[in-house]
Amino acid sequence: MHLRIRSFYKMKALKNLILTFLISGSAMAQTVRPIRDNVGFCWKASEMNKLMKYLSEHNKKTDIDSHKLIAAISPHDDYLYAGNIYYTLYPHIKTKEVIIFGVTHGTVRKAMNDPKNVLIFDDYDQWQGPYGNVMVSPLRNYIKSKLDTDYQLVSDKAQDIEHSIEAMVPFLQYYNRDVKITPIMVTAMPYDRMEKISKQLSDIISDYIKENHLQLGKDISFLISTDADHYGEDFDNAPYGMDEAAHTKATDRDKEIGNKNFNGELNQSKVKELADDFWPELEVNKVCPLWCGRYTVPFGLMTTINIVNEVSGKKIIGKFLGYSDSWTQGVIPI
Repeated sequence: MHLRIRSFYKMKALKNLILTFLISGSAMAQTVRPIRDNVGFCWKASEMNKLMKYLSEHNKKTDIDSHKLIAAISPHDDYLYAGNIYYTLYPHIKTKEVIIFGVTHGTVRKAMNDPKNVLIFDDYDQWQGPYGNVMVSPLRNYIKSKLDTDYQLVSDKAQDIEHSIEAMVPFLQYYNRDVKITPIMVTAMPYDRMEKISKQLSDIISDYIKENHLQLGKDISFLISTDADHYGEDFDNAPYGMDEAAHTKATDRDKEIGNKNFNGELNQSKVKELADDFWPELEVNKVCPLWCGRYTVPFGLMTTINIVNEVSGKKIIGKFLGYSDSWTQGVIPI
């Protein structure tokens, strides 16, 4: 059995352009991040249009108040596996700026000597999309200039290898051709370190939002990249076995995590409970789901909660919105 399981949850809750010039006054060449994964994703307009036509014809739009949507947890799996789940969310993202918290996959860790305890940023001006290049927000350099150097690693190489952020770009761009992104990769770190980095990052982003008079959910929003339990022999991950009963146990465990941690009021206590569910090092012999976002999801939620509390003082209400797995749903037939 080969099984990919994904999840997707929702939380309720710049318009600045940097131009650089040569001394002569002509615009300097913009650096563009190359595409990492072109298998199962759409990097041409014709491909994306075909996919969206299929999804719109075979899915009903979810009932979401787009004006209250400030953050979401989204899959980054191949569109042929997870396209229906992507479609649940992306028509409702209306902001022109999106902060994306991405995973640091094993391929990056191997190539980069396993960086830990930091956030990873790039230096690119733009990222490729199916409808042209997508601008990186000035917020990224604002963060890099203010975040402690001990808390960050700047590496185009790391971002070149990672696909968990780029997977969201075509869907964001399909609905908003002018969208700007702030890509942030999250590495493994203990919880106390996560709290320290998140607090400083939250303060920096909150200052930026206030200085630029941005509104949460209207001007700026947050995406947290993850796939749920990667189960099966391909991932050396089969604690329940490899039969139909194992599939039920694994998917039920994912849904239990979603219902417990993402429904209702979201706060830091729930984030800590989520980390306890995800991290096997916190309890010996505990069976933890192999989520592709074990650090990204707690960090992204923790940071979003901090920012919303600081900027608006409001509570965040979460809703477990959708779930699928490839063994049950199969591949989109296009």
